[in-house]
Amino acid sequence: MFDMFVVLLVSLFTMATALILTPLYTRLAYKYGITDNPEANERRIHEKSMPTMGGVIIYLSFYFAVFFLLPIPRSQLIPLFLASTLIIITGILDDLLELSPLVKLAGTIAAATVIYFFGDVALETMTFPYLGTLAFGSLNFPFTVLWIISFTNAINLVDGLDGLASGISMIALTTMGIIGFFFLTIEEVSVSIMIFILVAAIAGFWPYNFHPASVFLGDTGALFLGFMIGVFSLQGLKNATLISLVLPIIIMGIPITDTLFAMVRRKMNKQSIVVADKSHIHHRFMTLGLSHRQTVLAIYSVSAIFSIIALLYNFSTFIGSIVLTVFVLVGVLLFVEIIGLVDENKRPILGVIKRFVKKLNK
Repeated sequence: MFDMFVVLLVSLFTMATALILTPLYTRLAYKYGITDNPEANERRIHEKSMPTMGGVIIYLSFYFAVFFLLPIPRSQLIPLFLASTLIIITGILDDLLELSPLVKLAGTIAAATVIYFFGDVALETMTFPYLGTLAFGSLNFPFTVLWIISFTNAINLVDGLDGLASGISMIALTTMGIIGFFFLTIEEVSVSIMIFILVAAIAGFWPYNFHPASVFLGDTGALFLGFMIGVFSLQGLKNATLISLVLPIIIMGIPITDTLFAMVRRKMNKQSIVVADKSHIHHRFMTLGLSHRQTVLAIYSVSAIFSIIALLYNFSTFIGSIVLTVFVLVGVLLFVEIIGLVDENKRPILGVIKRFVKKLNK
């Protein structure tokens, strides 16, 4: 169905399209005041007004390619287009008007509902190697919506430094595309093709978004990328041999960890989980002395490690998968304590390790 040489050419064309359109959009954004003003939000790290809503370029480049240059089934493409357009509209309104968290959540729920009922995208089962499959039955819909909301918000939360969300999205999507390419049937491989085209669109935008950025994704781009990752994770990894829910969570290790422990941190501090703060992973790295660029590159590296682990799961035995899972859980907890993601004064695991080392040295 797909000529891979044609797919490669379309990917290069998509990347070139985003590469050309982004600086043109940047000029228009300055002209019409579509900018992010650091004075409007004390959490902003940049010091001058910057063009925002750059995610529109990724959206346009991606959909032009998949609609007009590739034979993607319209029955698969149109529901995705409609749902992601709802997300784009939500992001645009948020970038322009500063929507409340509840309104943004409503937009995400609406998009997830569209893709569930019209796009045949659902969280239906959880497969355990050698143990069987757990079907969610009537809980398909709420679980699917919750899954997509979680991924959408995870990317939105991590979008705090130049190129951070776009780079993490490229790493995550590339991993999903590779896994899906080997595990999806021939009829379903269009999902992986769309993933690679989306990566190409992000790659064309990324040079302008990396530090020092000349344009931001905005909530428009962060919500769009998070939504697409959530949807593609349900489509592109559904036939993978390991626990169907584990792979996308591992691949999205950094955003998921950041989101989860942000909730824990805010609960410990008796704050609402929707109240923003400056204690996210990227903030903590910079507090430890890393520069803006070093922080982004460090997080890219950790994201790549998560992706490699996700790839290893597909070739691992059942026992090996358990060992990998334990390794990941312990590694995440140590990582969280080392950077002080929850509370820099509370590091129980590191305390136990230090006491154990002292006993050995006596």
